[in-house]
Amino acid sequence: MSNRPARVQVTEVGTRDGFQAEPKFIPTETKVRIINDLVAAGVPRLEYSSFMSPRAVPQLADSAEVLQGVDRRSTMMGLIANAKGARRGVDAGVDELVVVISASESHNRKNVNRSVDESLDGFEEVALIAADASVPVHGAIATAFGCPFEGDVPFEQIGYIAERFEKLGFHGIGLGDTTGMATPPLVTGLCRYLRDRFPEMPVALHFHNTRGIGLCNVMAGLDEGIDKFESSIGGLGGCPFAPGATGNICTEDLVYLLHEMDIETGIDLDRLCEVARYVEDVVDHRLPGQVMKAGTRARLHALDEARTATG
Repeated sequence: MSNRPARVQVTEVGTRDGFQAEPKFIPTETKVRIINDLVAAGVPRLEYSSFMSPRAVPQLADSAEVLQGVDRRSTMMGLIANAKGARRGVDAGVDELVVVISASESHNRKNVNRSVDESLDGFEEVALIAADASVPVHGAIATAFGCPFEGDVPFEQIGYIAERFEKLGFHGIGLGDTTGMATPPLVTGLCRYLRDRFPEMPVALHFHNTRGIGLCNVMAGLDEGIDKFESSIGGLGGCPFAPGATGNICTEDLVYLLHEMDIETGIDLDRLCEVARYVEDVVDHRLPGQVMKAGTRARLHALDEARTATG
């Protein structure tokens, strides 16, 4: 337990990873409002949108327009898969690029229509584009804890990709649990494997709650000293290219857990819950977040709010 950090950096991914799965287009001005509300709540980093092909992800076709209206006090990150996306992101003015690759060959072909090595080779041009623009690059590995088509992913495969990231000068690595296949023992094992092989490479964890143990996996990461986690407002999300993928771990539930453990985040939880309830209205369906509904444990109720037993 002594490895647990005193402060955690939370990255919000809901307006990218969450909105991309919504069938009804969310207006640009609504996206801007939600992002600005998240910034006002103290969220320090947002993977606010992507620069994938608009044909593949039409919900995020307005990524450049959204960036023009948002509060830039927080870091705005754009997800990309290739050099074309990197140029679009740099031209739009992102603070940071996030390249995504799947650990498994099958999912990488479904997600970006390339082999793993083809993606990695393409990242060399991405690194040059980013360096010319002085924009840092963060490397994200999807299906890091398991692939819905191939099953378990060897740690060595994650190490192979991480080594390429390190050589390209990427400043950190994100481990994505794309279909919620992570378990605490897998989290512990992979974190230790990467720490031993790449002690200078910061690691962030991105869990989905597909099987209901997303926050259990967070606890395993905290015990390994991980101080960077990615989550989604209200629990929005689910990869459109992976069968059975459901929402990410919920940002306000994550922040509640961290605060109850006396781990600082710099985020105003009450304001975060207000944003989550607004997002639920925007997408017009129930979201899985719990704290947005129940409030924190400090929330008390008047006696007349509850029915009295009779008979």
